[in-house]
Amino acid sequence: MTQLSTTAPDLAPAAVEALVRHLYGIEGRAQPLAGERDQNCLVEASDGRRYVFKISNPSEPPAVVDFQIAALDHIARAAPEQPVPRVVRTLQGHTHDTIKLTEGVQTRVRMLSYLDGIQIRETERTAAQRRAMGAGLAGLNRALNGFAHPGAAHDLLWNVATAHRLTEQLGSLVDGKRRALAQAFMTRFTTHVLPRLPSLRSQVIHNDYHLYNVLVAPDDPARIVGIIDFGDMVHAPLVGEVATAAAFHMAGCPDPFEGPAQFVAAYHAVLPLTGAEQEVVADLLATRHLITALISEWRAARYPENRAYIMRHNPAAWEGLSQMADLSRDTARDRLLAGVHLPTGATP
Repeated sequence: MTQLSTTAPDLAPAAVEALVRHLYGIEGRAQPLAGERDQNCLVEASDGRRYVFKISNPSEPPAVVDFQIAALDHIARAAPEQPVPRVVRTLQGHTHDTIKLTEGVQTRVRMLSYLDGIQIRETERTAAQRRAMGAGLAGLNRALNGFAHPGAAHDLLWNVATAHRLTEQLGSLVDGKRRALAQAFMTRFTTHVLPRLPSLRSQVIHNDYHLYNVLVAPDDPARIVGIIDFGDMVHAPLVGEVATAAAFHMAGCPDPFEGPAQFVAAYHAVLPLTGAEQEVVADLLATRHLITALISEWRAARYPENRAYIMRHNPAAWEGLSQMADLSRDTARDRLLAGVHLPTGATP
C-alpha cells in the first residue's frame, strides 16, 4: 500500500513551468489535473500545443515509471493507430528526468502529448458507445500482447487478481450491512476465483479503462479518440481487464447487466474470451466493485482533502455489489455473457 499511503508531490505551477522550460525548452502555462498518486499538470505552450507533465509519487519504484513509458513507446511502434499519448523526449533525448523535491527526496518526471476529446462520463451513454469501448479495449490489449518489462510485475492494489490482500480492510467498514456485503464477495473471490487465476491468460493490461479515461469525438460520442491514464498498468490475467472495464457500465440502464453485456460482447467479438475466462468474468466484475469500495473508503479517510476525487466511483461500487448480492454466480455469468452467446448474425 506504499504508493497509496504516500502523499503526491505538490509543486507550484511556477515551479512546474520552470522545469518544463529547463527540461523541454517549452515556454508554457501549467495548471493542475486530477490524480490519485502522482502530480499531473496540463501545460499549454505559447504556440498552442498542450502536454501532460507528470511528477511521480516518490514512493513509485523507478522500474514502474520506466514500465509505463516503455509500454506507450511499444504501442506507438506496434499499433500506431491506437489513440494513446506519446512520450515527449527531453532536450537531451531522454524519456524522463529526475528531480529533487523540497524535502530532498528524488522522483521522476516525464511529459506526454495531450489528447483532445471529451471524457465519456460527460456524454450520454448509448449501446453504440459501449460497443465501441469494448472493441477499443480489445484492440489495445492486442497491441500490448507480447510486451514485457521487468516493472510489469509490480505490486498494485488496483488489481482484481489480488483482491484478497484487502481482506484486512473489511474490518474498517463502519456500516454492518456493507461490511457483510463486502465479506460475502471477498469469500466468493477467494473460494471460486483465486484458485483458477494462475491457469488463465496473462499479459500487460491497462487496468483502468473507464468513463474518465476514454475520450470521444465532440461530434460523435461513439468514436473513441483517446485512451489515457496508464498509471495502473500491470501484468495480470487478461479477463481481469475485461471485468474491470465492464464494471463501469452497470449504472445508467434499467437492467444493470445491459451495458456490461454489450461491452463484453463487443470485446469478445474482437478478442474472444476462453471458456475458463467466461466462467469467472462476472465474479471479477463484482471483485472490481469490491476493491473500489474498500480502497476508496480507506483512502478518503486518510486524505480528506482529496475526498471528492477518491470517492468518485464509491457509490456506484456499492450499488453494483448490492445489485449482484442476490444473484447466483451462474446467473450473473449468464446475464453478463448474454451477448457473447447470441446466435450467429444477431446483434447484442
